[in-house]
Amino acid sequence: MTAGPSGSRADDPVHDAHGQPPAEPYSVVIPTIGRPCLDDCLRALAAAAGPPPYEVLLVDDRPSPDGLPDTRGAGLLTDRVRVLATRGRGPAAARNAGLREVTTPWVVFLDDDVRVLPDWGTRLAHDLATAGAGTAGVQGRLTVPLPDDRRPTDWERCTAGLERAAWATADMAFRTEAVRDAGGFDERFPRAFREDADLALRLMDAGWTLTGGTRSTLHPVRPADRWVSLRTQRGNADDALMSRVHGPDWWSRAAAPRGRLPRHLAVTAAGAAAAGLALAGRRRAAAAAAALWALGTAEFAWARIAPGPRTADEVTTMVATSALIPPLAVRHWAAGRLRHRRATPGEAADDRRPAQTDAEGRPETAPARRRPLRPRRHPGPRRALQRRPRTGPPGPGRGRSRPARTRGGDGDRSGQQPVRHRTRPAHPRRGTPGQPPCRRTDRALRRLGLLPPPPGHRMPLP
Repeated sequence: MTAGPSGSRADDPVHDAHGQPPAEPYSVVIPTIGRPCLDDCLRALAAAAGPPPYEVLLVDDRPSPDGLPDTRGAGLLTDRVRVLATRGRGPAAARNAGLREVTTPWVVFLDDDVRVLPDWGTRLAHDLATAGAGTAGVQGRLTVPLPDDRRPTDWERCTAGLERAAWATADMAFRTEAVRDAGGFDERFPRAFREDADLALRLMDAGWTLTGGTRSTLHPVRPADRWVSLRTQRGNADDALMSRVHGPDWWSRAAAPRGRLPRHLAVTAAGAAAAGLALAGRRRAAAAAAALWALGTAEFAWARIAPGPRTADEVTTMVATSALIPPLAVRHWAAGRLRHRRATPGEAADDRRPAQTDAEGRPETAPARRRPLRPRRHPGPRRALQRRPRTGPPGPGRGRSRPARTRGGDGDRSGQQPVRHRTRPAHPRRGTPGQPPCRRTDRALRRLGLLPPPPGHRMPLP
């Protein structure tokens, strides 16, 4: 077993106090965008009882990082923290960057906004030790704390849905080789949405099983403004990619909720029909379509208002966003279907180059390079001359012959005689029958020194 980051066997977290290696060593990968909650995540991880991680790979995914992330909260694990950078390529690319650096049999993915419980390490060791040979992943139990003195808001209920989410990478342990063999996370998912379900489906399609563990992790509700529900509609484009890659039945296979996209399609269609009919002057039909749109919008708004606190601010937000969410959801879904219309399974857009070192001396994963747009190269004079047919292009005057009809009937072909067109004499320099001099070719020949300059041409002075 190799030594840990500190270089000594005594500090190697793979070995316990008695010098015996634990059954299942693991590493932790935490993608982050520099949020303040990262400090709480590292403090909880360092304070957890049980076998510590062999290494903590902190992947900085800020587009323009201003210095290193603050890792002082790691406490005793500070020497085992290693920072990578992916320059804003998304959570899937950040996890892949950490996965490439993992050397332990198991890798645990945590989000930077979670807090593991004090017994997390002990329960994780039990989860990994009891995992069968055909188990590729063990999921932790997510708990979203909600307020006790009031009903949860729409955003709080949306976050609480993570408690029922299958295979969420907020706390998910995988066999390292199983994830690598599956191709890692698909970087075509640019957000923290559906990339975990995509990996889970690929692992299960490969014959692996995924199970739930006994460890628990807190996932607090992060602060958000009133328009956060509009931004989350971008995930409909990821749903379109999932349908393209895994088929229309991926919802049931991934144990994911179906959502309201069919209703959003109907409400959006009714609103568009109302506007179109009104412009066409069909008032009654436009009024009927507008009534359907209003009914669908009211039903959607009430479904969000009823279980909430029903404060004036919450009701106003729900009414405004309920009218905007259906067309936004349809727009992102249609854009996703158009963008991923040719997507195929396993066509992950990840970059598997090794980590590099930046100017500060820290390991850094270079951003993925897109295929450069190269200018189209035009053939030069020599290549153009080589590609030019020596006999010239076909056409009238080239000496082609055609059968001439006689005065006999159509069935009588015995009197047909080949008639040749008259041609002009061949060009003295090019040898192409019937072709006049070509100035462009002459200029190319003179540029190559294969043709003397025309009469009266003055050569430039050297």
